Amino acid sequence: MMAACLLAANALAAEPAPLRAGIASCDITPTMPVMLAGYASRKELSQGVHDPLSARVVAFENGGQRLVLVSCDLIGFYYGSVEPIRKAILDATQLKPSELFLSATHTHSGPWVNFDPQKGHTNNVEYSKALQGKLVETVRAALENLAPVQIGVGSGASSVGANRRLPGRDKAGNPTILLNRNPAVMTDREVQVLKLTRAGTNDVAAVLFAYATHSTSLGAKNLLVSGDVHGLAEQFLEKYLGCGVVAAAFAGASGDIDPWFRVLPGFKTNNGWIPEPVLLGTMLGEEVAHVLEGIQPRSTNCTVRTMLKAVEFPRKPRVETTTAAVSPPQPFHITVGRVGDIAFVGLGGEVYNAIGKAIKTASPFPHTFIITHCNGAAGYVPTKESYADGGYEVRTTPYEPGAGERLAEEVGRMLRDLGK
Repeated sequence: MMAACLLAANALAAEPAPLRAGIASCDITPTMPVMLAGYASRKELSQGVHDPLSARVVAFENGGQRLVLVSCDLIGFYYGSVEPIRKAILDATQLKPSELFLSATHTHSGPWVNFDPQKGHTNNVEYSKALQGKLVETVRAALENLAPVQIGVGSGASSVGANRRLPGRDKAGNPTILLNRNPAVMTDREVQVLKLTRAGTNDVAAVLFAYATHSTSLGAKNLLVSGDVHGLAEQFLEKYLGCGVVAAAFAGASGDIDPWFRVLPGFKTNNGWIPEPVLLGTMLGEEVAHVLEGIQPRSTNCTVRTMLKAVEFPRKPRVETTTAAVSPPQPFHITVGRVGDIAFVGLGGEVYNAIGKAIKTASPFPHTFIITHCNGAAGYVPTKESYADGGYEVRTTPYEPGAGERLAEEVGRMLRDLGK
């Protein structure tokens, strides 16, 4: 009898701990006029708010190991802003650096984040200081509300994004690449969806989704704050699902992908017209909702692991980079994590769609979410073959040809180590 009791006790001791998750969100809409990010030609302060901006946090934990996904309706963390914010969060929560995925949806209708008044408007500096405090408290709230969960994954597809590198001619008649819709180029249109329910219930608590497009349906003439495609999709889902569900979006590998309708001057509404940003955001949100219906969350005792690496890729001579750099040269940050058989790849730059697809294809995990604008803002990472054609991304990237392929190889090695 004693031997049987010991065997039972050992079996109980060996049983893995349940996966826990915590969820939180906060409003990060500016309360004063700010400089909106993303277009050098836009010189005016914002003139109102079309739809709110939010930060959404989902924190996973198992056996003391944590993985925290932060989605912000912002362009990204430029002007050296990523490290101060990350440090504040890490110091307040005792997270390991690899456990924090601080990312942005890349809307071009949100504020620049900037702590240096010499590099931007004082309203943006004030906004950024408040943002830092909000992000610290929201991550802390998610970690303080961990509870057992069930998760499941599904996949859909959307034509909301399209390749934006269209062959054409410059003013002198020479071949060039124009920033315009080019649907002839096949792209990875996958909509990746993770559904999270509280253990023992069928109630959706949170939705994570990743899709590859710039959130640039609005252009430089727009002066209204907006989450654009990703943000409007999040808002649609939270309204549709109700019950306090948090829907966090992530921009996939979209360095060469724009929305189907791009850089428009504003929200057109006359004669029953549905504004294109709203239309595209709703289409993306509805695809996520369709995928959700087919996901059956499973009870899980998932392993949680994370890794972070800063990689130096060969750089072009500075005179060859024509963009006005908003951040000094910096290593490219790669953050990888796993929750069971689901992998997350956080990339600190704007990565071409084909590179993201190559990472997913080579991943040893059955589900690999690509998250760009994550833990850094190191610039465009084109494919090697695209350099011969030129174009905006090739002109402005700080990297020499081959960096994208080396990035994919490095991520592959990290994912294989993560799976051991």
